[in-house]
Amino acid sequence: MISENDDIALKHELQALMQYIQRVRQEIAAINQGADGDDHFESMGEQLDAIVKATEEATHVIMEVVEKNQEAVDALKETVTEPEQVALLDQIIDNGNAVFEACSFQDITGQRVSKIVKSVSYVEERINALVEVWGREALAAVEVVAEEKTADEALLSGPQLEGQGISQDEIDKLFD
Repeated sequence: MISENDDIALKHELQALMQYIQRVRQEIAAINQGADGDDHFESMGEQLDAIVKATEEATHVIMEVVEKNQEAVDALKETVTEPEQVALLDQIIDNGNAVFEACSFQDITGQRVSKIVKSVSYVEERINALVEVWGREALAAVEVVAEEKTADEALLSGPQLEGQGISQDEIDKLFD
């Protein structure tokens, strides 16, 4: 038989558990729908993919330019005979090779970001499973409190993902 003290303790524990579950629901609702309307996990994956893409593009441009510089230096070396000038041209070639080596970071960075995207996707899958258990309608009804942004954060909204925000052409037109 359950004593009155046990009954009170059980009710207290159940109430604490229900409050905890409600807080978890609010946190999951905030992650899932966000007070600002963004899906934070989807956004994270998109942002990380955009970083990898931008890094790849920048690396490609850097390597093309360095390659063209080295071709120009090679052409100059054919016409230059002074040892000091040849040494300077060799230094330029060595510097270009150092840039090529430094650009190899992009591949490693892409691999590391891909691992992070997989982890974020795993967490997103688990949260989506919890959303399904609790029901999307029930979570949609949970009031999500917006986090206070600093004055600087309120002004920032970029860089935008491709196809979102204002295009550079639209910004340029503002200055015409």
